Amino acid sequence: MILRLPIGALQANAYLLFDREGGEAAIVDPGGDPVPLFREIERRRLTVRYVLNTHAHFDHIAANAIVKQRYPQALLMLHRADFPLLAEGGGAAWFDLMYVPSPPADHALEDGERLRVGALVVEALHTPGHTPGSLCFYLPEEGMLLSGDTLFRGAVGRTDLPGGDEVQLRASLRRLSHLPPETVVYPGHGGTTTIAREIRRGWLARLP
Repeated sequence: MILRLPIGALQANAYLLFDREGGEAAIVDPGGDPVPLFREIERRRLTVRYVLNTHAHFDHIAANAIVKQRYPQALLMLHRADFPLLAEGGGAAWFDLMYVPSPPADHALEDGERLRVGALVVEALHTPGHTPGSLCFYLPEEGMLLSGDTLFRGAVGRTDLPGGDEVQLRASLRRLSHLPPETVVYPGHGGTTTIAREIRRGWLARLP
């Protein structure tokens, strides 16, 4: 099961992944007020195993510290290449914004690494370009992809901020284009889409 909760000043999508039967959960990108997440977790009596960051921009990590304080058993995970960005507040200072420092990661996710959230299998895909350590989280058995800021409905991630790389982003998008067309995409901002839809609209191209 997946719940999308747009939170924070930039309305970044926080996601709650959970196994209804087993009660295990993962929080993905807690980028703003975490109270809606807490309410859903308590209402459903879930046990949070992981806090997963698709990347370390401030609008996706802003509540890492609060969430970790509430669920100290949950492991904070992201790609090693975004550790420096995490440590400097996710770029909030670029926009003269205040931020609560995130704790360091408990674990560095590698490309292809798989996690279990109850019966759910979550695979980390390294998709650099928006940031050096950008990840997508793929649930092959569920036909779902949490794409962070790599791919949106009708758009792709920006590469003009420090650490962005247009060539890497193109390569990452090519990789995503080879996922099953019916895969439902849950992006870091905005509504859902599918791989097939973004191929048809030209945001993804099936290239070698």
